[in-house]
Amino acid sequence: MLLKTMSFRIAFLVTVLLLILPQQAFVQDPGTVFDLVIANGRVIDPESGLDGVRHVGIVSGAIQSVSDSPLRGRKTIEASGLIVAPGFIDLHSHGQTLENYQAKAHDGVTTALEMEVGVGDIDHWYADRANKAPINYGATVGHIPNRMALLADPGAFLPAESAISTELSADQIEEMKQRLRKGLAAGALGIGFGIGYTPAATPWEILEMFRVAGEFKAPCYVHLRGGGEATGVQSLGEVLSASAVSGAPLHVVHINSTGGDAVPKLMEMILQARSHGMDVTTEAYPYTASATRIESALFSDGWQSRRNISYEDVQWAATGERLTAESFARYRKEGGSVIVHNMRESNIALAVTHPSVIIASDGNLRDGRGHPRSTGTFARVLGRYTREQKAMTWSDAIRKMTLLPAQRLEGRVPAMKNKGRIRAGADADITIFDPETVTDEATYQDPARYSRGIPYVLVRGTLVVNEGQLQEAALPGKAIRADRQ
Repeated sequence: MLLKTMSFRIAFLVTVLLLILPQQAFVQDPGTVFDLVIANGRVIDPESGLDGVRHVGIVSGAIQSVSDSPLRGRKTIEASGLIVAPGFIDLHSHGQTLENYQAKAHDGVTTALEMEVGVGDIDHWYADRANKAPINYGATVGHIPNRMALLADPGAFLPAESAISTELSADQIEEMKQRLRKGLAAGALGIGFGIGYTPAATPWEILEMFRVAGEFKAPCYVHLRGGGEATGVQSLGEVLSASAVSGAPLHVVHINSTGGDAVPKLMEMILQARSHGMDVTTEAYPYTASATRIESALFSDGWQSRRNISYEDVQWAATGERLTAESFARYRKEGGSVIVHNMRESNIALAVTHPSVIIASDGNLRDGRGHPRSTGTFARVLGRYTREQKAMTWSDAIRKMTLLPAQRLEGRVPAMKNKGRIRAGADADITIFDPETVTDEATYQDPARYSRGIPYVLVRGTLVVNEGQLQEAALPGKAIRADRQ
């Protein structure tokens, strides 16, 4: 009887300790040798609220211990004075090439996803990147590429002709729905929409595509139909309605650029929709210029008045020159990338620092040319808005780059519950940066300059950036993909 009573008391005490002590307080067996230890870093985990000096032990690509006490490792990174954060997750990264993945790694990104435009053939797209990427990758099935294929549009990335101007018949809408169903069944992360680039797509067509997403409970990642205050409110209303009718979760891309001066109103609409139970999120990037293709629908007749800009606000990405009426006409026939200086810093700051807004780049480098957001988005948020302006805490900024995008994806990809966190059992996708020096270096004239102050980046426990140097032979990136259905 005495032994039974003592056993009960011991079991009770152990249970109490498990309940009152945080999981991270338990120290690994002192004999354990980890594959890699990150020692003495300031660990910030946005999920638990942890913000303190810890030692992180990694085994087989996963975090096994977050300890108050030192750990033994076959390799050790001394992180004194550095912040140890979950790897940054970029929900809006068009550049899905090695050039872009390497630039992302230097900016602390461990997962980069093509969600807005998306892709046509999901199986082919994923197969083409297997074992070739330093960071994790993934994509939606795209309304744009499938509409372009259906209508034989000659555009290379965005519509240039028929997919801009052609209204689909009922039969063509049904074919589009089948194309999107096939992509979702193959594991696409959702459906991507660039409604502003397909103005002939009627609200009914868009709703029908949202209904397909609703069948799979898959999110819709949407570039709104129009910009400016009146059209921005109307365009957001269109997709909020489609989301409510279809049950498909909604993510509004780059609210800073499509919202313009209506950003405060659009933010209010999204927050009110969320308060009524709708699954709606949004994102922003920290620059006052956008980027797009000059041959796209955004520059169809009347673009100056619609966007409240003129030729000199448009910059040819390949050379950096500001355009004139003559050069605009010439380049529009040629086709290519432009940077558009069209936003107010006050609206950017509002979106970038808002607690519910995800940070995402909308980046795409090609042969070293493009927009600096492709290379510097995350370091810019940390250096400019967090350290210099103190517009948010380190924990708040990290949460917007890690936990929030991971949570946006979890409903479709449950494995994302192990990303965006620093805890035992989470994937060892980790970014280590210097809070005193982290900053963006990319400019509009030189957009390929890597960020600095991010000396270590790990993907699945493998160093892809080590002491500030890219490890070109390291290709640990894996597919972020939903289950086949």
